Amino acid sequence: MNIQENISLKPYNTFGIDVCANHFVSVNSIRELQEVLKLQDYPNKFILGGGSNMLLTKDIEALVLHVNLKGIEIILKTNSTVMVKANAGENWHEFVLWCIQHDFGGIENLSLIPGNVGTAPIQNIGAYGVELKDVFESCEALHIKSGTIKTFTKKDCKFDYRHSIFKNELKGQYIILNVTFKLTTKHHTIKTDYGAIGNELEKQNINKPTIKDVSNAVISIRSSKLPDPKKIGNSGSFFKNPIISKTKLTILEQNFPEIPSYNISDKLVKIPAGWLIEHVGFKGKRFDNYGVHKNQALVLVNYGNASGKDILNLSKLIQETIKRIFDINLEAEVNII
Repeated sequence: MNIQENISLKPYNTFGIDVCANHFVSVNSIRELQEVLKLQDYPNKFILGGGSNMLLTKDIEALVLHVNLKGIEIILKTNSTVMVKANAGENWHEFVLWCIQHDFGGIENLSLIPGNVGTAPIQNIGAYGVELKDVFESCEALHIKSGTIKTFTKKDCKFDYRHSIFKNELKGQYIILNVTFKLTTKHHTIKTDYGAIGNELEKQNINKPTIKDVSNAVISIRSSKLPDPKKIGNSGSFFKNPIISKTKLTILEQNFPEIPSYNISDKLVKIPAGWLIEHVGFKGKRFDNYGVHKNQALVLVNYGNASGKDILNLSKLIQETIKRIFDINLEAEVNII
């Protein structure tokens, strides 16, 4: 293993924040990962995956472990379904494209989400009417303290909206090594009724879309709204869509009759955070080298050499404004480090 000193983490986080890791090592196998975790000379360790769901606000005074486990394999295939295992270091979007190439359906709506496979269950990533939990079968994770490997089922993971057990009770205790997905091989369930997918397919004169058509539509929509992290630093949606009671919605509608909402249950609705942020005037607002993206108010961006604290302070200003005007608590989706 090659442990490096004073390494910039700018290439390893999609926000492009230039902070320094005191020590850095990239691990390419489970055995190597277990060996690094045992190193007594580095008592403090920081686990880094795709760097897509974090905002780094300070230097990391620890050994940064870059989880770079690669590989995709078909575990089991039946007449209508397939079990596919992908290792944690695989890029998520490239994995989605691999599945589509093999005509494996179920994750096409999750195209172009930044990050790696290993971080997907932590966040229970979701987009356009599909969440990771819908196709999740199990994952293997390494217990950081003991070095033992445990298999987590869907039930074990306690998935919720942008949440899992790895983000709550077991936060910081496990490193996800691989994820097994249950996908379809025929009679795919095509989901086009969420967001602008239907409109995008209609523009392309596609009446009977395939999973590839859906993926292409999602890629087109996301590309038009979301900046490419390779060009403009960002972490996708910075905030979660808040969930409020229908009673509270009724009260809000008295002052904001145009406020959009989506039913979650008999008593709860989801409010688009992007609408709230745009409504109070932050969409497209720029502060020196950082700001809110012009096409998507949910996305905070680093235009150049902004610090993590700059973007964090902007997020707090947005939260305070939304609270003051709507009495809604806007929660960050990204992890603040």
